[in-house]
Amino acid sequence: MTSVPPPSSETAAGVQVREKLLLWSLAAINFTHIVDFMIMMPLGPELTRLFGISDAQFGLLVSAYSLAAGASGMSASTVIDRFERKRALLFLYAGFTLATLGCGLAPGYVSLMCSRVAAGVFGGVLGALVQTIVGDAIPFERRGRAMGVVMSAFSLSTVAGVPLSLWLATQGGWHLPFLAIAAASLVIGLVAVRSVPVLSQHLGQSAKRSAWVGMRQVFSEANHWRAFALSCLMMAGSFSIIPYITIYTTTNVGLRADQVPLIYLAGGVATLFTARLWGWMSDRWGKVATFRLVSALAVVPMMALTLLPPVPLWMVLVVTTAFFVFVSGRMVPGMALLTAAPQASMRGAFMSANGALQSVTMGVSAWLGGSLISRSPQGLVQGYERCGWLAAVTTLVLLWWVGQVRVHGGGASAQANQNQARA
Repeated sequence: MTSVPPPSSETAAGVQVREKLLLWSLAAINFTHIVDFMIMMPLGPELTRLFGISDAQFGLLVSAYSLAAGASGMSASTVIDRFERKRALLFLYAGFTLATLGCGLAPGYVSLMCSRVAAGVFGGVLGALVQTIVGDAIPFERRGRAMGVVMSAFSLSTVAGVPLSLWLATQGGWHLPFLAIAAASLVIGLVAVRSVPVLSQHLGQSAKRSAWVGMRQVFSEANHWRAFALSCLMMAGSFSIIPYITIYTTTNVGLRADQVPLIYLAGGVATLFTARLWGWMSDRWGKVATFRLVSALAVVPMMALTLLPPVPLWMVLVVTTAFFVFVSGRMVPGMALLTAAPQASMRGAFMSANGALQSVTMGVSAWLGGSLISRSPQGLVQGYERCGWLAAVTTLVLLWWVGQVRVHGGGASAQANQNQARA
């Protein structure tokens, strides 16, 4: 394992400062590419009107990013470990910044589509590489808290990124949010030049094997498949529910359209704080134990949300906030475990392949969730509880399956905890 190499004269406080700067830089990178992905969905009405396109054509704009991200993630798994981490990160982030700038300058549908594909190609690998760097630079004993900091970017994008982007769109048109993201990415990239250390110790082993041999090694390791299954199961249940929260709460629960943003605002604010808590618990109590606790607690809001009758707004916010807190919360110890599933020399390839599989799983789960629900003659959503049951069943499987993933670089305490989890 390659941790941030401190100079011999550097104090422990200095190491902590450098680690914090690194983690917040990585979180900022995550923030920009997450907002870049999320902002397309609320821009749908304006884009369909301005471009004169159908809902299906707009759907292609949204899915283009995910499909490109999945394809690039799988392709990157063959070569990513052959490059020094910092250089690869800066190259991908520069490509993402230029692609996002292209979105902001796009004059029409076709050019915007091409720019979205390019953004997905670069952005899709960024998330996996950020997690890889956390795995390389931060010791396993502190990796839960580190992952909590990096994963807080998801919450911040919901709380601040999307609302701010929408406000910019109302002030200066749909181009402006993308231009703002590109400008922010340029600044963050310059900070990353100074804050991200050179991480090259993985090159000793990875350079000895060809790209396809490396990919074969990633997919031939049984423990990697156990980790991939863990990752996909985390995505499967939640993404059968998430895409349909707005539809269900406005049709069946009785929320007004202008009340819907409160769901994401409340959930985002709460998870912004709880992500750090789950990280601290992961390092103190163990990743597996924390994952099981948070996952078990997630079952309650999963079922409550999909069975929610017409109730006051405050009750809706209690249920949806609990859903986001616990469903996203299990990602913190979960991703900490996933970064430790491969050997350091294959971590980049593994995380790239994992990101690609997650993208595919999210798409399939969203489709499956849509096939489980229907509309009554009155326009009400029927069968949403089936999505809840699906999520609950996958979560119960997760409680057992998480103990089957072997970790590397966790030291004696981590191995003892894992042996206890398997027992």
